[in-house]
Amino acid sequence: MAANHDTGKIHIEKPSEDKLQKLDVYSWPIWTKETSTFDWQYDDQETCYLLEGEVVVKTESGEVSFGKGDLVTFPKGLKCVWEVKQPVRKHYTFG
Repeated sequence: MAANHDTGKIHIEKPSEDKLQKLDVYSWPIWTKETSTFDWQYDDQETCYLLEGEVVVKTESGEVSFGKGDLVTFPKGLKCVWEVKQPVRKHYTFG
């Protein structure tokens, strides 16, 4: 996994603890998902921080993988397929 890269407008980074505090990530709700594959569309921008898991997201422009410790931003309107390789636990926020 690259430390910082953009693929199909999905932005993935390894944030510093300082950035996580500034974003107030630990106050965001938590979402969990078992190993699975499903279609998804973003009605709003979502930013999430993975506490656990490994995911491959496939879009028209390719695929990205991310996991524990990654801060990921998905653009509004993105259509994709999530492939959860290892069960996910993440903080998330919309807008």
